[in-house]
Amino acid sequence: MAFVAGKKVGNAVKRNRAKRRLRALFADRISHYRPGAYILVAKPPIVEADYGELETAWTKALERSGALRKPRNSFRQVRPS
Repeated sequence: MAFVAGKKVGNAVKRNRAKRRLRALFADRISHYRPGAYILVAKPPIVEADYGELETAWTKALERSGALRKPRNSFRQVRPS
């Protein structure tokens, strides 16, 4: 995985904060992703967005990209013997 924030995001402090926020979002849901390589690019609105907005946008982006694993049933069907 790679986290990138260009100079358009802001100064070094803002870029590092943006990357930390992306890392936190990624790590919180790591078991939900399909195996593969991920490159995450921070855009300027990330600096002013609150965490709830980021979570919502994050989930929508992953659903659109197909990076989420399909949920498995939490129960197993038992065949009668």
